[in-house]
Amino acid sequence: MNPIPLRNLWSASLTVLVVSLAYVALAQAPSQPSAQIRDHFQRAHAALRMNDAISAEREFRAILALDPKNFEAHTGVGILEMGRGDWRGASDEFHSALAAQPTFTKALALLGICQKRMGDPSALTSLQKSFQRLQEKPLRVQVGMELASLYEQRGDAEAAGALMRQLVQLDPDNADVLFTAQRIYSDLADDTLTKLAVVAPGSARMQQAIAEKLINAGDLKGAIEHYRKALQIEPRQSGVHYELGEAILESARSDASAQAEAQKELEAAVDIDGDSARTECELAEIALLQSDSGRALVHYQRAYRLNPNELQAEIGLARFAMPENPQGAIKYLRMAVQSDPLNGSAHYQLARAYQRMQMTELAEKELHISQEIRKMKEQVEALFHQMNRYSKPEANEAPDQEQSQ
Repeated sequence: MNPIPLRNLWSASLTVLVVSLAYVALAQAPSQPSAQIRDHFQRAHAALRMNDAISAEREFRAILALDPKNFEAHTGVGILEMGRGDWRGASDEFHSALAAQPTFTKALALLGICQKRMGDPSALTSLQKSFQRLQEKPLRVQVGMELASLYEQRGDAEAAGALMRQLVQLDPDNADVLFTAQRIYSDLADDTLTKLAVVAPGSARMQQAIAEKLINAGDLKGAIEHYRKALQIEPRQSGVHYELGEAILESARSDASAQAEAQKELEAAVDIDGDSARTECELAEIALLQSDSGRALVHYQRAYRLNPNELQAEIGLARFAMPENPQGAIKYLRMAVQSDPLNGSAHYQLARAYQRMQMTELAEKELHISQEIRKMKEQVEALFHQMNRYSKPEANEAPDQEQSQ
């Protein structure tokens, strides 16, 4: 497993971080600081805004000459020393800040980063404690990335993966976080698959795992073969009948025999695993392909009762409501776009429903969103093709000619 590539926190973002900490310093300073100390802090702020690290450090050190235990000034100097790559000097300053104010979490976080750079085993404790206490998102994300890197260096992939899940929730649009998370998840999946191959090479689960890999690669025929091998080994293996039925239907949607076989597998899935919203939606799809709209509606209604947040049930019920009750369709479609904001089909169908209700402005807005999502997904698919990956089309996506109307 490769270590996480570290971002250079101390380049473009250095000034922003120092200014932020300095403002916090003033807020946390004694209620009646001396006029001299306040003036030095203000001049330090001004210097930082001008990216003048030398003048800022001079002001921080002037504060320390007046108040040697001023934890805010120690922290300011420490950050500037980090910017120069002086991890030892920065570490000393953060130790001084914490000696004066043990609860100053930012200093503990920055100390942990310094300790990690120096190979100090204490880094783990400092980073763990500060990550749990930090409130400021940018520094918490950076500390989390440092901590995940440390977990990987120690060979603790499980801890790294759990931490990355927190970071993705904390900063879902951060490219560094997303890249690192997908790589760690991929490594974990590969590791567990390798272990499965070692401990149970002839098991039904091994065959199911191979089938799922083939699904992701776009090889439906190969996947179906391995799902069937899994059922030969264990006919009542949980999850396999549903996945096999889904694969069969996807491989030949217009073929009547494939529809019947897929339905049989899905019914077996209900018998073994119990009913579920996603199984009902697949059965509804088969009913639609067989021109049995009444049965399809029953399945969508059952899916919705099982899980009101099931996207395909919401879209399916909206389509049935659209001709005579567009207002009812709007209710379901609003739920659908809330369940999956990036589902272009749901936005497009919602635009059609608004058009029927003569809600022109809302219709235009939803149509624009659906078009933007479509462009984005085309870009993603192009990137996947560059990586020789297969991107499965979105279920129930509106046809090109329909969206162009």
